[in-house]
Amino acid sequence: MRNREEARKRAEELVGRMTLEEKASQLRYNAPAIPRLNVPTYNWWNEALHGVARAGVATSFPQAIGMAAAFDPELMEEVGEVIAVEGRAKYNSSKAENDRDIYKGLTFWSPNVNIFRDPRWGRGHETYGEDPYLTGELGKAFVEGLQGDGEYLKAAACAKHFAVHSGPEKLRHEFNAEVSDKDLYETYLPAFEKLVKEAEVEAVMGAYNRTNGEPCCGSKLLMRDILRGKWGFQGHYVSDCWAIRDFHTKHMVTATAPESAALALENGCDVNCGNTYLHMLQACTDGLVTEEQITEAAVRLFTTRFLLGLFDETPYDQIGFEKLECREHLAAADKATAESVVLLKNNGILPLDKSKLKAIGVIGPNANSRSALIGNYHGTSSRYITVLEGIQDAVPEGVRVYYSEGCHLWKNKVEGLAWDDDRISEAVNVAKHSDVVILCVGLDETLEGEEHDTGNQYASGDKIDLLLPEPQRKLVKAVMDVGTPVVLLNMTGSAMDLRYAQEHAAAVVQAWYPGARGGRVVANLLFGELSPSGKLPVTFYNCTEDLPGFEDYSMKGRTYRYFEGDVLYPFGYGLTYGDVALKEVECPQGKSDLSQGLDIRVKVENRKDMAVSEVIQVYCKVLDSKLSPPNGSLRGFRRVEFQGAGEKEVTIHIDPPAFMVVNEDGELVKDGNKVQVSVGFGQPDARTKELTGKECRSFVVEW
Repeated sequence: MRNREEARKRAEELVGRMTLEEKASQLRYNAPAIPRLNVPTYNWWNEALHGVARAGVATSFPQAIGMAAAFDPELMEEVGEVIAVEGRAKYNSSKAENDRDIYKGLTFWSPNVNIFRDPRWGRGHETYGEDPYLTGELGKAFVEGLQGDGEYLKAAACAKHFAVHSGPEKLRHEFNAEVSDKDLYETYLPAFEKLVKEAEVEAVMGAYNRTNGEPCCGSKLLMRDILRGKWGFQGHYVSDCWAIRDFHTKHMVTATAPESAALALENGCDVNCGNTYLHMLQACTDGLVTEEQITEAAVRLFTTRFLLGLFDETPYDQIGFEKLECREHLAAADKATAESVVLLKNNGILPLDKSKLKAIGVIGPNANSRSALIGNYHGTSSRYITVLEGIQDAVPEGVRVYYSEGCHLWKNKVEGLAWDDDRISEAVNVAKHSDVVILCVGLDETLEGEEHDTGNQYASGDKIDLLLPEPQRKLVKAVMDVGTPVVLLNMTGSAMDLRYAQEHAAAVVQAWYPGARGGRVVANLLFGELSPSGKLPVTFYNCTEDLPGFEDYSMKGRTYRYFEGDVLYPFGYGLTYGDVALKEVECPQGKSDLSQGLDIRVKVENRKDMAVSEVIQVYCKVLDSKLSPPNGSLRGFRRVEFQGAGEKEVTIHIDPPAFMVVNEDGELVKDGNKVQVSVGFGQPDARTKELTGKECRSFVVEW
């Protein structure tokens, strides 16, 4: 039933037999049953950001930002496939018990392809980072894996939040994101366009905020002119939850609930997550909407249900309960964790040699924290393995593992009646009795996340700066002052100010939120069973003082493409335990016809006899155009794996848009004849060269 035309005909026939009231009822996220037509109840709301979420036990992958650090579309497609299989297993088993509750359907409101433009945004860890190209490639692969290529959709993906949405969380219900046409089409829309045009994503979700004055769930420009007009989107559109209510209560663009319902429907919002569409019949009675508009929305929704095979027998009906957390799926999660971890500094201490250690200290509020494993929008795991537990299980008998929580995640004491900093002295003693310390700091979903889902002092989920909470900063200094070598393991979903750690720690590791059983894989990375290979999908700045205001949506001074100051760790940066080098790069130079793109042949060599992965990256910049971003933009990448010493050769194709620019009207145009193409294991910038000791190879191509 991937034939949309046939599915739509069936939807039109079914909806044609419904009364106006019945049709209107189907536009709610919790659509009721219509027994006389054999239409069961269906809840459209389901989540699958990094594993099936909120529906009981399912395989837990690293948070999305961690998987982005893998720079691996094939991995993302595999993750999507696992989620689809487990989603079907849950749907089939729930349906058998007549359980059609929320989070039990096959319409997953993932992925989040917003651009992580500012490190203060609490929901940034739901995204694939700050780069439109990387986000688009990873999002496309995830959607293709989730939806499958069979006769029916295995599951329906949803690209969110459309569009120009990345905080502040506290203001999102009333905020107007003002954006130029250049930034809109160059930065905020490309990933959505790729998912619509190339991955044929079945759904798109609107954002809470307004964009240039129009609420995103009722925007003529975004929904009608661009999404369905320019891009030809055929699927269904869903509001973010209770976003339509904001039209008349926060944005004040309408006066009443019926007016809000009408504005959303008129511009193509088919599903209301919330309750404003309860006023749809009143809107129709008042002449604000027509029955034909209600019918069209219902037809689009039932088209999706027919594409999923919800009224047919499908091959997916046989996917059983035993697929949940099966061995193959858990192995896929381990692979994702292994590829996601980013090694930021290493003075040679890593990998740790177990045979030379008598005592290891594991310290920090995230060392034994389950919350720090799972991020937000997560499912339930049948087992959790923290970093502490992973290390304890990995060391041989005779190696002592000391542990101290060190401090609370953000409070000034662990025990309510104790003095402030009540775990510091224990942490210092652990450090004194250890040969090496693994210091596990960072955040969790209570400190960075979505508004109202969090427990921080602002209840918004955003960060006010890039610093670790003060109790953790005290802990870090106290442990470092002991003099025992420290490996600082940062578990966050966003960039932090790690300057002190970069200066004083023996090694610095960014582990993100590594998944429910991620502690075991992190331990294997620390002990050299695996080599870190992740690359940063976001820039780690020195401090927020270097950045424009949080509410400023201009890209000037933001992300690696437009930031012109000094950074701590650049986008695309990450070390390994190996020594992979560029051996040959074959790139056409001088005059070339770039209208069909460019093929770059790259030969790389692993100089160490050990298994290691690296990520080849290609950055392009139009040199003779004032419209070009100040720095090069990622335009191609390829992960290469070595089982030992040796060579690998790959060809990376660069599509024509890499050699073009977006003008002030938002149009992709040829402006300038000289393009710099840089190939390496990171950006062609001075800081990456300083940190890695390796330099990109750059070429100038003319057309």
